[in-house]
Amino acid sequence: MSQIKTTEEFQDLFDIDSNLNRLVKNIELLNYINPLNIASEKKKFYSSKYNYEPQFKYPKIRFNGYKLHRLFFSQRLERIEDEDIRQLYEDIIYEYSGLIECIETIGQGRKFYYNSLKSFGTPTEKDIENAKFILRFDDSEFDEEMLPLYNVEEAKNYFDDYSKRYDFNYNIKISNNLSAAAMVLNNTQTLVLRKSQKYSKNQLKVLTNHEIGVHMVTTFNGLSHPLKVFSNGFPNNVETQEGLAVYSEFMSGCLTIERLKELAFRVIAVDSLNKGYSFSDTFHLLHNQHKLNRDKAFGITLRVHRGGGFTKDHLYLRGLRNVYKYAKKGKDLGVLLTGKVSQEYIPTINKMQKLGLALPPKYYTDAYITNDNKDANLDFILKSLK
Repeated sequence: MSQIKTTEEFQDLFDIDSNLNRLVKNIELLNYINPLNIASEKKKFYSSKYNYEPQFKYPKIRFNGYKLHRLFFSQRLERIEDEDIRQLYEDIIYEYSGLIECIETIGQGRKFYYNSLKSFGTPTEKDIENAKFILRFDDSEFDEEMLPLYNVEEAKNYFDDYSKRYDFNYNIKISNNLSAAAMVLNNTQTLVLRKSQKYSKNQLKVLTNHEIGVHMVTTFNGLSHPLKVFSNGFPNNVETQEGLAVYSEFMSGCLTIERLKELAFRVIAVDSLNKGYSFSDTFHLLHNQHKLNRDKAFGITLRVHRGGGFTKDHLYLRGLRNVYKYAKKGKDLGVLLTGKVSQEYIPTINKMQKLGLALPPKYYTDAYITNDNKDANLDFILKSLK
């Protein structure tokens, strides 16, 4: 294991990292993007025969955006001697600055959408072709594991039991205001479960492998480094982290064509933002044109229209394709589990490990080792993605 260098040798780097760590604590986007009134707006939307434009309310912002921007850009990055590490920190400051702009404009329609585009981009033609390719496959085969039988307390017990394979402790919180069935809040090491959700056995397997097997693993690996940037997140880490998480579903044998289709529908829905679709337009596209049941169509539409147009969801499919291709070449997945990192910074991470500024992963996603994937059809689909 690499010997971590004393802060003396890299004092300026550690000072800047420490300053950024203090600043970034305020800008967990997931704390702000989930509407507070989902249930009541969903009811209004259904009773209007799907033609009402939901008016979502969001949590209040707890920071001064202008002041934060100023503090981020006042960092003396020229003091970081290594060019690659200096570039990483410069990219990070621009990334965090973009997230501040996202949070400041939540609920402000196209203004938020344009900030979301800057931070998360939008699907390429290739992404849309991949999504359409996946939608051609049949997922109608009945499986008892897909029946929604478990309430949130039973889900919590399942998560507790699954987590025994990793020796880290995290909090579990149950919430009414969640647009996903579950999510991890990185800065408080908290797993949040949706109270009203009915979970199927397959969904519990998916969520444990996705949320604990990857998101919690990279959270705790990130915290093991002396530099906080591994915990707070590299630029474009969403694509890599979500790719790793869905790849863990695949390797643990619980990824289904239905789940892949859900990721494909998210790409289609995010593309509809690009075309100027309203909430009800996107819902009609999914529900009427693609024959998705109304609760699923509402859920996906909510995810991409919250805030004014949240484009992050197209990155899951792209991330999965990139991680799958990377793993198939026999490359080291461990380097991508070292924290909230992204594929494009692998050379910088390797350099930081050689310099004694970063550690190998303390925890490793067990699905990558056991490899319970037995579905040749899914393997064919992933291999065929462009």
